[in-house]
Amino acid sequence: MPAITLPDGSVRQFDAPVTGTTVAEAIGPGLARAALAMKLDGKLVDISTRIEADSQVVFVTRRDEDALELIRHDCAHVLAEAVQALYPGTQVTIGPSIENGFYYDFARDDPFTPEDFAAIETKMREIVARGSPFVRKVMDRDEAIHFFAEKGEKYKAQLIQDLPRTEPISLYTQGEWVDLCRGPHLRTTADVGGAFKLTKVAGAYWRGDHRNAMLSRVYGTAWRDQKELDAHLHQLEEAERRDHRRIGKDMGLFHLQEEAVGSVFWHPKGWKLYRRTEDYLRRRLDAAGYQEVRTPQLLDRVLWERSGHWENFRQHMFIAQVEDENRTLAVKPMNCPCHIQIFRQGLRSYRELPLRLAEFGSCHRYEPSGALHGIMRVRSFTQDDAHIFCTEAQIAAETADFVALLGSIYRDFGFESFRIKLADRPEQRAGTDATWDQAEGALKEACAMANVDYTMNPGEGAFYGPKLEFVLRDAIGRDWQCGTLQVDFVMPERLDAEYVGEDGVRHRPVMLHRAIFGSFERFLGILIEQYAGRFPLWLAPDQVVVATIVSDADGYARDAVAAFKQAGLTARADLTNQKINAKVREHSLAHVPVLAVVGRKEAENGTVALRRLGSQAQEVMPLAEAVARLAREATPPDLRATGAGSLNSASKKHQFPVGPDESGR
Repeated sequence: MPAITLPDGSVRQFDAPVTGTTVAEAIGPGLARAALAMKLDGKLVDISTRIEADSQVVFVTRRDEDALELIRHDCAHVLAEAVQALYPGTQVTIGPSIENGFYYDFARDDPFTPEDFAAIETKMREIVARGSPFVRKVMDRDEAIHFFAEKGEKYKAQLIQDLPRTEPISLYTQGEWVDLCRGPHLRTTADVGGAFKLTKVAGAYWRGDHRNAMLSRVYGTAWRDQKELDAHLHQLEEAERRDHRRIGKDMGLFHLQEEAVGSVFWHPKGWKLYRRTEDYLRRRLDAAGYQEVRTPQLLDRVLWERSGHWENFRQHMFIAQVEDENRTLAVKPMNCPCHIQIFRQGLRSYRELPLRLAEFGSCHRYEPSGALHGIMRVRSFTQDDAHIFCTEAQIAAETADFVALLGSIYRDFGFESFRIKLADRPEQRAGTDATWDQAEGALKEACAMANVDYTMNPGEGAFYGPKLEFVLRDAIGRDWQCGTLQVDFVMPERLDAEYVGEDGVRHRPVMLHRAIFGSFERFLGILIEQYAGRFPLWLAPDQVVVATIVSDADGYARDAVAAFKQAGLTARADLTNQKINAKVREHSLAHVPVLAVVGRKEAENGTVALRRLGSQAQEVMPLAEAVARLAREATPPDLRATGAGSLNSASKKHQFPVGPDESGR
């Protein structure tokens, strides 16, 4: 006689074991129609699952986030059935749901192409319209292996062979088609709906191993309704238009090449953008009481062993062997052990705390070549790194100050919202459970005292401590995890950092690892896509181009460039023998924010015709007025006397709105 407790606290009593479907029908016909799956004592399961004991049940309807993952999972099954119906002899391998969609890997002689999508999508819609129930069946291991082997599905048979002996083997059917799957699923294929689309194809090695067969991977996206799908497809179009790799090439900012995989060649314009960003951040850190340092690139493995990196981070480190000294060196993947070495020089006093050491440190980490992505994910990068050495009692105040500083900086770069996640202990970590309890408790207490809201990101902390992750939302609604604040009790202990307290006794400091950009390369890639290359004037590499209409105005154009430069603007003249429309087009493609057009009339009157990027309008004004106006506009936010983003504008949490889904994720 199971008693079913519902989310509102009410209890439904049944005389015998029941399925979730029966419970939903007992509550009412509306819920019976809407319920697609359920959470049984917190675990997501099929709605047809049998309930035999007292349980807590939460029904999942189409509006719930869990339904979206199920829709995508089921869409992968529908895709696989459609492919095998259209292309007999194709073997199926694995097909999970992923962020924003799903994929399925197929084994066939001829890889799929986007030209195949129309036929596949048509067949998928037929399968959805058929409305076949998803039915689960548990099968004996050997019987299941034989079943798939007989069907010629050697990959499925291998998957079963490699599963733990204790794991039950479950299959799901949808009509006559069957697949190996743990589940759960929706009720029928009709519940998938029609808001899906195949998006791209790619090659993928079986089990991710290059020694294995190459498979054909088909990606798709699926949503709860057409409105969500349309919004996502629009976002994809916008993302392609804003791709930092294409814009970087158009603007001549940087390039990448095979001889330096994962490293960026910054061109003069790109380095100017980099330096403007770096100069801004350095001023902000100076004003916030940070002291900048510089530490070595190569350090003996002994230090990395003592810090815990050799054991927990070795696979991401580049190693150099010094044969004549019989020493192993590592190129630093992060700066923290080096900053502790600076802290340990001399006897520190509690009066020096908090001590904030900052470094724009060049770091190197091994990333698999398949994971590299433009300048967003590289092997050689510069961290805007800093470490705050403080007492445990100072953690809350330092957390509050850091969140205010970070929010103010993000706002200056045009990001009006961010979310915060708290990532706790990972499976692979250094330090005792007691130390982690202390660190996680301190971080949560600091968030409470600093009035910082967060959602949990379980198991994603650094190996030495829990962390806050700061997630930006860009102009087209994408999320980027950039900033971080980590509480570390482990490394100061391992590397013997200490200070003399007010009691005259030596104590271990707490170490706060923090970054705002994360890495300059990635943050600049995000900025390029945020602005689609149309940077605000204070960031733009080329700020003003003075373009002549006739050669008679060349001398005046040179004088105008000199005046702009004198006011601190980056300016150059275009004196080429092209028509003005061609010049406008050329500099628009290069994303120059301001074009100052001059001809005989402007030269005679001492004026310029200002033309803004993306606008057809021109504004004619005296040269001196144009110089003064653009100089004001090009002043970095922190150097402006008033307005949002000034050095005194770092403020409380409510002034930095969080994303609209903070409470829902």
